[in-house]
Amino acid sequence: MKQEPPANQLPDLTSPKALAALLRKHGVYTRKGLGQHLLVDRDALDAIGAATGLGESGAPENALEVGAGPGALTVELARRARRVVAVEIDHAMVGVLRETTARFPNVEIIESDLLKVEPEAIFGAEPYVLAANLPYYITAAALRHFLEATQRPQRMVVMTQREVAERMVARPGDMSLLSVSVQFYGTPTLVRVVLASAFFPPPQVDSAVVRIEIAPTPPLEGAERERMFALAHAGFAEKRKQLHNSLARNLRYPPEAISRWLAAAQIDPMRRAQTVSIDDWIRLTRASLAEG
Repeated sequence: MKQEPPANQLPDLTSPKALAALLRKHGVYTRKGLGQHLLVDRDALDAIGAATGLGESGAPENALEVGAGPGALTVELARRARRVVAVEIDHAMVGVLRETTARFPNVEIIESDLLKVEPEAIFGAEPYVLAANLPYYITAAALRHFLEATQRPQRMVVMTQREVAERMVARPGDMSLLSVSVQFYGTPTLVRVVLASAFFPPPQVDSAVVRIEIAPTPPLEGAERERMFALAHAGFAEKRKQLHNSLARNLRYPPEAISRWLAAAQIDPMRRAQTVSIDDWIRLTRASLAEG
């Protein structure tokens, strides 16, 4: 079993003053280009830790954290998980991370771009939970990378820009390509809003924590999945247009064929892409493939 060091031996990563001193010690400065806004709010850290479910009966024992920064969330995960693999791209920040996690033997650090991390190479077939404070500019790419990985996480708990988080959990009527991409693989829930003041330095917008329960298998695989996302990309390419017109303008199929697909899928051609549910997209995919 892991042994947690005494609290007085750990730097206080929720104190902006103590964190700034720690960063100065290592000659580290936060980099806007990497979206480095460091979480310093204890309640938010506790909420993320609880949302992972780590330590609960039947939950995975492994955690993958991407964009670990100085390690505030890493330490929280280490208190709950048997094994934590923390990924950080910034070489200077890795030095800070090694210091703050040195007393946790269950923490492993990988210096890498998160988009180059392959979970199956780390965990094999073992289940894991992914946790991340995602830079706003890389959120969609990071979600896609891990949702499409050979070994997907059992659960994802991510913090990102509030507006992006709300798009992830949107319902038909307010759907976007991002919400389709997330909800195809699992069920997202907004856990809590995190104000800009909870970060050091504070960003210009609020954030939110989203928990995604990943389905054991996606509803479509292979060519069917590729077709569904091709349809969704075409539909949202001109989201203000009626679905039939948007699909006709952005797919290499005659409008008459698209009319037949929509009719077979029982989707009104006058609807717009933001009103189309995951089940609707699946029916439309199968109708389009039925014609060859």
